[in-house]
This record gives sequence, C-alpha cells and structure tokens, in this order.
Amino acid sequence: MDTRIIIILGITIAYFVVMSYIGYSVRKHATSSEGFTGGGRSFPPFLIAALLLSEFIGSSVSIGTAQKGFEAGISAAWNLVALSMGFLLLALILVKKYRETGLNTISGILAKNYGEGVRYAASILSICALSIVSVALYASGGAVLAAVLNIDRTLAILLVGVVTVFYVSLGGMRSVVYTNFVHATVKYIGVVLALAFALSASGGISGLQAKLPAQMFDWTGVGWGQIFAWMIGGVGSIFATQYVIQAIVSTKDNKTAKRSCFYVSSMMIPFGLMAALIGMCSAMLYPGIKSIDAFPSLIAHMPTYSAALVVIGLAGALFGGISANTLASATLALKDFYDPFFNKEKNDRKSVIFVKLAIVVIGFLPLVLALYADKILLIAFLGKALRATLAVIVLMAFYAPKFGTGRGALFGVIVSVISTISWFLAGNPYGIDSSYFALLSPLVTMSLSQLFKSAQPQVASVTPSN
Repeated sequence: MDTRIIIILGITIAYFVVMSYIGYSVRKHATSSEGFTGGGRSFPPFLIAALLLSEFIGSSVSIGTAQKGFEAGISAAWNLVALSMGFLLLALILVKKYRETGLNTISGILAKNYGEGVRYAASILSICALSIVSVALYASGGAVLAAVLNIDRTLAILLVGVVTVFYVSLGGMRSVVYTNFVHATVKYIGVVLALAFALSASGGISGLQAKLPAQMFDWTGVGWGQIFAWMIGGVGSIFATQYVIQAIVSTKDNKTAKRSCFYVSSMMIPFGLMAALIGMCSAMLYPGIKSIDAFPSLIAHMPTYSAALVVIGLAGALFGGISANTLASATLALKDFYDPFFNKEKNDRKSVIFVKLAIVVIGFLPLVLALYADKILLIAFLGKALRATLAVIVLMAFYAPKFGTGRGALFGVIVSVISTISWFLAGNPYGIDSSYFALLSPLVTMSLSQLFKSAQPQVASVTPSN
C-alpha cells in the first residue's frame, strides 16, 4: 500500500473516530424511543439545514450529478435546481401545516384524513423509497472507495455498508443532527476544492469550451422532459420525506423551520453547478473512463491532502444520508407496525431495542442491490419520484381535505408503486420518465374516487311527524 493511500485512510479513519465520539457523546436523549427518533426537539436552524443538506447533497447526488455532467454537460445541474425549488416551496406552503399536526410521521399525518389503510401503505412506500436512495448512496460510496484505494468495487461497497451501519446505530436523531452539520460543511468545502483542481487541470472554462462539444454547455441539454421529471421527483421527495418532517417538527417554531429550508435552498444550486462542472472536466481529462467514475477518477488524481478532504466529505455525506434514511425508516416501522401490533403495552425499552435492530436490518438490505447499481442518479431519483405520490396526497389532505376518498388515496399509492417501478425497470420507454407515473397515479385515483362519491345519491333526512 503506497504512502498516498495510507495518508488518505489515516485521515479518514481519524475523522470518523472523532465523528463517532461526537455522535456518542450527545446521545443522552437516545435512552427512550421518542428521544432516539426525535432527538429531544428544538434544534437551531443552521443544524436543521445541515441535516437536510447532508442527504440531498449526499454521495449519490454528487457522484450522480458528476456522472450526468460527464455524459450530458452543464444541464445535469437541473436536478439540484429541482431540490432547491422543493425546499423553497416547502417553507412557503407546508412547514406551518406539518407543524400544526403535532405528528412527526408522514403516515400518521395521512392517516388522520384517509384512514389506517393509507397509513400502512404510505409507511411501506416511504421505507421502500428511502431504501432505494440508500442503494444509490452505497453504490456511489463504493465507487469512490474503489477508485481511491484501488480495490474491487464489490469489496468497497461491502466495506462501506458494514462501517456505515455501525456508525448509524450509535446515537439516534440527536447524534445525526450534530454530526451531519460537520459532514455537510466538510462535503461542501471538498467539492469546492475538487472543482478548483478540475478547472485548473482543464484550463478553466475556456479550456472546456475549446475541447468539449458545444451541446455540453446547453442549459437544457438533457431535455425538458428530463428537467420536468427531476422537478417532480425533487419537489415531491422534499414534500414527503420522513426525516424532513422529523427535522421540521424538531424546531422550536415555524420561523426557525422556514429559515432552515431557505438556507438549504440557497446552497443547492451552487452545489449542482459545481458537481456538473466536475463531470465535464473529467470528460475532457479522462475521456476513456466509465461515466460513473467521473468524480472518483478526479479524486484519484488530486493532491493527497486535498483528496483526503474530498473523500471524508463524500464519506461523511454518505454516512449522513444513510443515517437519516435508516433512522426515518426505523421510526416508521416502530410507530406504524411494531408498537401497534407487537408492543401494545407501550414498553419503551422494547421500542428502543426494536429501533436499533431495525436500523441494522434496514441499513444492510440495500447493499445487495448496490452491488449491481451503475446509473446512480437515475436510481436516486427513482427513490425520490416514488415520494411524489405521497406529496400529492399530502397537499390534498392539507388544502383539499374533502376531495377524493381514503380508498382513492390507498389505490393511488398502490398504483403508483406498481407503475413507477415497472416503468423504471422497463428502461423508461419512449423517453417518458417513471416519475410522471408517481405524480399522475394519485391524481387519477383520487379524481375517480371523487366522481364516484359525487355520483352516489344523497339520502335526505326525514323528520318524523308527530
């Protein structure tokens, strides 16, 4: 093992020893199930913003956007523009509504309006969607580790999975909030350094323009269909992501929650542009590589200490993203399935044990699929697109509560899962992205249920005469 690899590994291990210590030391609220999943409540806006940012600029988005930038150019940044719009709209139209419910699960909120069947369906869909995002996170983390350490990608993904699950299970929501602040900061700095190196090696923007095809600089190069699909998946995922709701309700008031969303929104677009440009630089510098290796190959050529900072930033974002995903999924499994059916006496000790076991199981399951994942951004946005279904139903529950029926909402979720995943597996035929099915399914089923409800004859009440 050469000196460069030893230095990078040493810095990365030291970083995560420190992060693990921080996560463990702030776990005082993790002794109860509510504390483990909620963190004790009342976090300042910059910490909540970092929590939200860490997953949405996670390794899958970073590696995936660079991969798309390698293939299509600057227009790859639109997927981060979509996320920026999502957080802006979340602050403006949904933060207050979510906080007024007094609930911290998406399934519980929907159950209030549409019944228990929708609760279970929404919970299962959320867990599946977050697990799909974790597949992309594991795959991207493995790609970086394999490139930097020059090891087999399968081994790299398995190593990432084992270390990540151990790290996530340490301290619950409060640990995730504090450590993700550091992860997000380091990640952002690392991407800035990577772009500076990439542009320097490429001769700057003028050098790219001289060597790359003109269409790589077309802001709509990926096509409006793809851009709209990213908007659906990005905005929908933010409106209906479990840990986003957990984070929002953990703030002290609406003003703090909105400010957190504004912070995240403002940081998304610059990040997307940087990641897309990194992919474009790699297309010029390393034209013969696979597109998935656009960012990892650049890291492999960076100076040792700069590369180490980028690696710990990417790894930190990976751990932060999977931490948020698995904790959110474990919270849903606890509140919607374990406690109601297997812990009716509300023994909190059993609940804490279940949450920790659920984190381990949910953390390991996506590893198998990650071994075969290569289109990282596509997979990540499948997970986001599925949540667009819940976003539509949430908007109806808040702003049109009498439209449609509980059965229409339930069928909307079922039809969405079947059609969206099937279309994705078929390769998005005719250039139609699977996210359109996630958007349209609940709209169609709720509209049909409203028509049938309206068509039913109203029975007039008759007051008996004396």
